[in-house]
Amino acid sequence: MSDKIKFEIEFPIHASPHMLYQYFSQASSLDEWFADNVHSRGEIYTFIWDDSEEKARVLKYETEEYMRYQWLEDEGEDVYFEFKIQVDELTKDVSLIITDFAEEDEIEDSKLFWTNQVSELKQTIGA
Repeated sequence: MSDKIKFEIEFPIHASPHMLYQYFSQASSLDEWFADNVHSRGEIYTFIWDDSEEKARVLKYETEEYMRYQWLEDEGEDVYFEFKIQVDELTKDVSLIITDFAEEDEIEDSKLFWTNQVSELKQTIGA
C-alpha cells in the first residue's frame, strides 16, 4: 500500500476547454510545457526530462474534461495524476485542477513543481 497523500491544486486559466484539453492529452502538446520530450504509443506515454525517462499509462479520460495518468512504477497502487477542466456555470471562467499524490514530506515540492509547470503552460498558450 502506498503512503502517498492525495492533493489538488486549482489554477485559473484563460483558455477554452477544447484548446486546454489538447495540452494535456496529446504528446506533441505535452512536450511544449510538461516535459522536454513526450512520445505516446497507444495508452502509454513516455515523458523525457534531461536524461531521465518516465512512462505513464492513461487510466481514464473524458474528452475536453479530464485526463488521468498513472506512472508505470505505481501500477497496482491507487495513485495517479490528473488534469481536469472545470468551467464555472455562471461566469464561464475556466480552471485547471491538478490532482496528484506525494509522500507527506514531498507535497510542498510537488505543489511547487505543478505551479511551475502550469506557469509554463500559461506562457505557452498565452493565457
